[in-house]
Amino acid sequence: MLIGLFAARWCLVAPLQVGQHLACERRRVRVGAVEEDFLERSAAKEAPPQKLRRVARGAVPTVAVVGRPNVGKSTLVNRMCDAGTVNGAIVRDEPGVTRDRVYQRATWGGRDFEMIDTGGLLFDDEADALFLEEIREQASLALSESCAAILVVDGREGPTRVDEEIGAFLRKWPRDLPVVVAVNKCEQVLTEAEGAAEFWRLGLGEPIACSGVHGNGVAEVLDALLPAIDGATRRDAPRAERAHVDVAILGRPNVGKSCLLNRFLGVQRSIVSSIPGTTRDAVDESVVVDGHLFKFVDTAGVRRKARVRDPTEEAMVGRSLRAVRRADLVLLVVDSTVEPTDQDAALAERIAADGRACVVLANKWDIKQDKTEKSTREVSKILREALAPVAWAEILFVSALTGQRCLKVYAAIERAVANHRKRVETAVLNEVVRDALLWQPPPASASKGAAKIYFVSQPSVSPPTIVFMCNNPTLFTNNYKRYLERKIRESLPFEGTPIRLVFRGKRLRDEHRDRKRRR
Repeated sequence: MLIGLFAARWCLVAPLQVGQHLACERRRVRVGAVEEDFLERSAAKEAPPQKLRRVARGAVPTVAVVGRPNVGKSTLVNRMCDAGTVNGAIVRDEPGVTRDRVYQRATWGGRDFEMIDTGGLLFDDEADALFLEEIREQASLALSESCAAILVVDGREGPTRVDEEIGAFLRKWPRDLPVVVAVNKCEQVLTEAEGAAEFWRLGLGEPIACSGVHGNGVAEVLDALLPAIDGATRRDAPRAERAHVDVAILGRPNVGKSCLLNRFLGVQRSIVSSIPGTTRDAVDESVVVDGHLFKFVDTAGVRRKARVRDPTEEAMVGRSLRAVRRADLVLLVVDSTVEPTDQDAALAERIAADGRACVVLANKWDIKQDKTEKSTREVSKILREALAPVAWAEILFVSALTGQRCLKVYAAIERAVANHRKRVETAVLNEVVRDALLWQPPPASASKGAAKIYFVSQPSVSPPTIVFMCNNPTLFTNNYKRYLERKIRESLPFEGTPIRLVFRGKRLRDEHRDRKRRR
């Protein structure tokens, strides 16, 4: 009797195992070329980049906007670039809002150029002021790559000692740099023209009364820039073998995002300090690696929503989240020396919800104590459990301070972006899903019957979206959907990208038509 039961069980199980084996073999034949190409490309990308250079901003002329704090530089730049308050620089009625260099495109008189918004200049260090030396360095870098400069002064207060110091600084600039004096906050240009005339004593030419809020006199300031823009040397825009990849650097405050950007570029692009919230505006810069163009965007640190009460920080967080939506890939930076927090998980969930490719960078690995192969696997396991929404992302242990493994980030970005844009043939997808159905059949309901999947297709990419045509979408539980996603990831190279699974029920008309055909 036992032998009979065993034989009966073998008769039921053997065809299933044979079917699974045949399905796997067919899938290997169909997907073999894709897998081999992916493995060869991945092995090639493991090597460090052979040629890396920063893309200099010289394709169009640039104009630097300088001045002391709280004179309306950012408001004037937003007005000239027609950027408004959403895409332009952050504007607040308080000094020290702008710190890094912020580039914006402008067009005037048929000329295209870039405006560089800088932080407020102060030459006497004050005890309560932050990053004065770094802001001066950023302003000097902006002036060194510009064909002209705009000195913004406050027409209501009149010339001050700081304005005269900045004027002397611009007059002593090593090369001939045309300077336009823009007397801001002159809403009534005709009546306040006499007050603007007081700025003749700066020795930088005729001052022009204007208003960044109302737009009065802005056209005259732009007209004064045209001779310098026309005389600027124009170079061709940088070309790359592929279209550029937008990469957003996201994370909590003080995890090393700006330091990583400086490491990627090889220059001091962003101000770096141990004070949380140093970066405010989104800072972007491009770099060419082996002929491939990457555009990195450094974002402000995102804290928990309950702790964000300052209007300036609210604008900073909004810029960071918009940069994530516009990016092709997000580098999620976490601190490897501490346990992952709920905010790290919230940022991971936001990346997955927006459908962006992702690479997790565990920064500050150089100061991690007791580093062994076992501890590295344990930390990687902890990160995948804590960052469950992006558990499919590749994890790299890097150090922005020493540059440890930073060159491997470019290869990880290319792999994730390639998978994010990957389209799999319908026949291959159906083979993979058929194999998964053999291992674990779909759930069944006593009232609604068994769930059935008729065929599968991938209609879109970025992120890859897979549509399951089935009899009843409500029969598929979340657990079974996760099972299908896991099986797809095991069979196809989708590391570093989210996958969208869409279940669509068969229409009643199609069911009647198929039933007639079967009859």
